[in-house]
Amino acid sequence: MLKQSICAYVYLLLTAFAPLLANAAPSDPRDVNPIEVGSALPEAQITNAQGTTVSIREIAGAQKSILIFYRGSWCPYCTKHLASIGQHEQAILKKGYQIIAISPDQPEATRNYIDKSDLNYSVYSDSTMAATKAFGLAFEWENQKSNRTELRPVPAVFITDAAGRIRFRHFDPNYRERLSPEALLKALD
Repeated sequence: MLKQSICAYVYLLLTAFAPLLANAAPSDPRDVNPIEVGSALPEAQITNAQGTTVSIREIAGAQKSILIFYRGSWCPYCTKHLASIGQHEQAILKKGYQIIAISPDQPEATRNYIDKSDLNYSVYSDSTMAATKAFGLAFEWENQKSNRTELRPVPAVFITDAAGRIRFRHFDPNYRERLSPEALLKALD
């Protein structure tokens, strides 16, 4: 009887805390677990530069898309990567793809970045990190200045088909390493 009670108690604890454990982000970016090729786009809300919340499935689920997750407009490696992708935008559009960039920046910072950059493609805010978590890219980072733990995305590129399925993924825990525009174009073929 005692053994059954203990087993029931452990089962209740595990089921109660399973959602928290499933959403836990690793502390090392090398331990992220991005969604697999062949997976459907996860459901997550992001915010456009005008402050309107939209579903990733709404904007990318019915059109071939390139989703670029980046650390933020403050990151020089990110802005350089986004600009290099922008230089190949016409070739990407000719292949039938839209480009969607997503960062944890607040919507206002996203709007400011769009205004000062030469990007013509869509840039969205994931300030809640819902999309970053849903794609399995979130990790905990210790901010030395504020002495707080924050979530950050591992930079990544996902290519989806018109049915909303992941057809390609590239991620690198080393934020200095990015998918080249040439490699991206090759992946679109």
